[in-house]
Amino acid sequence: MTNTSPERIGAIVEAQRKYYATGVTRSIEFRKQQLRLFREALHKWEKPLCDALWADLHKSSEEAYMTELGLVYGEISDALKNVDKWARRRMVRTPLTCMPSSSHIIREPLGCTLIMSPWNYPVQLLLSPLVGAISAGCTAVLKPSPYVPNVSEALGGMIQEAFPEEYVAVVQGNREVNTELLKHRYDLVFFTGSPALGKLVMESQARYLTPLVLELGGKSPCIVDKDADLAIAARRIAWGKCLNGGQTCIAPDYLFLHEDIKDAFVEAFKKALAELYPSGTQEARHYVHVVRDRAFERLHGYLNDGTILAGGHSDPATRWFEPTLLDGVSPDAPVMQEEIFGPIFPIMTFRSRDEVVRFVNGREKPLAFYYFGKTADAWDILGRTTSGGACINDVIMHIANSHMPFGGVGNSGMGSYHSERSFLAFSHERSVLCTPTCIDLKFRYMPYKMIELVKKMLK
Repeated sequence: MTNTSPERIGAIVEAQRKYYATGVTRSIEFRKQQLRLFREALHKWEKPLCDALWADLHKSSEEAYMTELGLVYGEISDALKNVDKWARRRMVRTPLTCMPSSSHIIREPLGCTLIMSPWNYPVQLLLSPLVGAISAGCTAVLKPSPYVPNVSEALGGMIQEAFPEEYVAVVQGNREVNTELLKHRYDLVFFTGSPALGKLVMESQARYLTPLVLELGGKSPCIVDKDADLAIAARRIAWGKCLNGGQTCIAPDYLFLHEDIKDAFVEAFKKALAELYPSGTQEARHYVHVVRDRAFERLHGYLNDGTILAGGHSDPATRWFEPTLLDGVSPDAPVMQEEIFGPIFPIMTFRSRDEVVRFVNGREKPLAFYYFGKTADAWDILGRTTSGGACINDVIMHIANSHMPFGGVGNSGMGSYHSERSFLAFSHERSVLCTPTCIDLKFRYMPYKMIELVKKMLK
């Protein structure tokens, strides 16, 4: 894949600034028209995108639709139905001290934006934010990941065919291209990736005080208490860990098992895997492989951090990596220091939920938090910890509800999106006070003769 040149990047950013300045993107009808074109383009390019996901990640068309394209279709449909309402001027209450004025909030587009996506869900994580940018009335420079070259090429072809580049454009290339992109000023940068790269994005844009949405990651704990339904917990957890080959930012990262049910859960987990993949995962069409050799080698190194209870096999030629349970893991082991981003499950045990609370709170705030057990106990432990999102007796599925914000907190990110939140992420809420001229109350003017009345009104 050829890197987009610095000169080309500069020309695209400048062209988008000029195009946005014309005001054409502010029209609600224009936004809806572009959303419809977006949907048509996605439908036309559905097969090329699915073929590319298979080539780069061994992702089946069914999983591609369920975890990537289907979510984007949903976002587009939601925006088309609601953008009129989202963009409408709102009147809010006016206090007595501001009378006889009226108070309003208008939601205006931020302007020229940059959307940078990772490789693990390369379609969804580039195009879902784009729905927010279009519905809010912004322009967008898109930067897909070079680690999925077939997908990035297909995305570039689709966007180039659907939109003029002064409105939406794709920039291709490696980290040098990222560095060049981040030299420019934007009105918003929307970045999805690792916390380490998120810090670089934040540092680069600090000179411009650019607003950011950072969708990062972290080590999302998965707690299975002694009262959990082990069969259901094992099935849902196995599904969540195997989804996209474990290469999911909200994948359950490590297992915290109550001592009393550890052995029973391990057996239930093995049984669940056998039900999900009766012939194993190596030849399974619905099992995603590791994205590149470097990631494969990193995962293989983690196997030295504990005792393998299940799995542990792999094939470097195809980058297949078997779902693996790893026991006897120290909290200080490398596998417990960074987000695993693969199908390895370190196991730790606990006796009381207080131990879990202390452990989770002693580390960076995770993007997701999963608890299996009694609902009352779940609310108790959620009330003493924090995370970007959470599930009780489930994993992953909170991302599927567009009525809830999706985003991180602390080291796992800032800002949120999905549905109206995506629209708001690319918008500025502008406060407007409208004051008539037929009345001009004197209490606000010097020498403030009515100050005692003002004090009474404010108390």
